[in-house]
Amino acid sequence: MGGPMSVNDDLPWLKPAFELVREAVRKDVPALGHCLGGQLMSNALGGEVTRARIKEIGWGEVEVSDNAVARDWFGALDRFESFHWHGETFSIPPGGTRVLGNAHCANQAFALGKHLGMQCHVEMTEEMIRSWCIGGADEIAASKASPGVQLPAKIEKNLGERVAALHKVADRIYDRWTEGLSRGS
Repeated sequence: MGGPMSVNDDLPWLKPAFELVREAVRKDVPALGHCLGGQLMSNALGGEVTRARIKEIGWGEVEVSDNAVARDWFGALDRFESFHWHGETFSIPPGGTRVLGNAHCANQAFALGKHLGMQCHVEMTEEMIRSWCIGGADEIAASKASPGVQLPAKIEKNLGERVAALHKVADRIYDRWTEGLSRGS
């Protein structure tokens, strides 16, 4: 999931997390990362995480890439509104394919076989968004000049409808991701 730290920080749990991602890929066990998790996956697989050109906080449209891998993950969907809260971004790791992007952040998601790393947040609930707006009020205020940052009133506008639409996209992603899980008999 997400978090305020960076995969470039000197934190003791990062090296074991990178190895866990690499082991999942080696063993063909599906891995899925949201925001910090997607950054962790990119870094573990040979990509890099850098400061984003434009910080994103709030709702923003993402476009599904025009390639077979993206179609496999997103079907006929060509764009959707997603939730964002990030100041860093990842590069597409070697062997990966960009499957989502937008005007503020070219790499919103990549796929590598059964594995999906996302910069955007499709897992959000109304309660999470409200909580993040309260807990992140200082960050929002300090970043409000960014064209990718919205104030809480705008973030929370039509929140129920936005989250319901986002959950339809999340269901598609998670259904596709779980296809890669082995089933015991």
